[in-house]
Amino acid sequence: MPLPKYHGRAASDRIDMRDIAMFRKMELFAHKVVEGFITGQHKSPFKGFAIEFAEHRAYVQGDDLKHFDWKMLAKADRKYIKQYEEDTALRAYLLVDASGSMGYKSGAHSKYDYARFIAGVLAYMLIGQQDSTGLITFTSKVEKYLPARTTTRHLKNMLDTLSETETGDDTQLAEVMHQLANRIRRRALVVIVSDFFDDPENLILALNHFAHKKHEVVLFQVLDRKEEDFPFRELLRFEDLEGQEHILTEPLRVKREYQRQFREHERRLQKACHHQRIDFVKVYTDEPVETQLAKYLTLRLRRSK
Repeated sequence: MPLPKYHGRAASDRIDMRDIAMFRKMELFAHKVVEGFITGQHKSPFKGFAIEFAEHRAYVQGDDLKHFDWKMLAKADRKYIKQYEEDTALRAYLLVDASGSMGYKSGAHSKYDYARFIAGVLAYMLIGQQDSTGLITFTSKVEKYLPARTTTRHLKNMLDTLSETETGDDTQLAEVMHQLANRIRRRALVVIVSDFFDDPENLILALNHFAHKKHEVVLFQVLDRKEEDFPFRELLRFEDLEGQEHILTEPLRVKREYQRQFREHERRLQKACHHQRIDFVKVYTDEPVETQLAKYLTLRLRRSK
């Protein structure tokens, strides 16, 4: 069954990337996207986690053994059942890459522009649902950390932070992800928005760390289409946005190998995400951000039925 069209607006009234520059306030943009998507929807694409451990009680014959605490039996020779409580509230953290490579753009908007619009829309949607939401921006280290809260003032702080932050230094993305996996102690929805330009093996280890902590992880890979297609033909100097290096070369000489390595990087990352049941969403800066978000959120809604 084909995806439903974007909700709530005629195509002529739809926001596109050219319109984004008009929205000096992130809140206005986020409001338009969220209101457009939720029209006609009766539930959220994001849900809380079903249960969390609460306490032990003594085992009674006939109890379901799937909740039996075998470790307690081995350690103390006592028979206990683990009891759980409903946890319908969702905690979410939005992790936004503000490293140098995210500053690349071949059109009107950089990858970081696109990343902060994604994070802004999700923040607006989650807090609008009274879900506790935090924001972390990072380069080679954590730049800004806003703990998870639900208030409208907190939402304003998040949107202001996204609007005011500029791209900075290089990043050791996998290393920062390991730090954040340890820092986010309670189970949460973790949305990471980045180009994921790092060694794939290190990235996979970091993703496994999040999975080990039992977080639900969603990756938004933000790309400029020219990074994938590599359409350059004339002699060019390529500069490292995360360092001081540059190289002068004929693009046609390196294009085939560049694209091979690009595809291999993506294949390994997608395979790791599939193995860990992590959503992997690839988006391009030359397509309307709200359209790509609506497609993903609609798929989440379908999966929850």
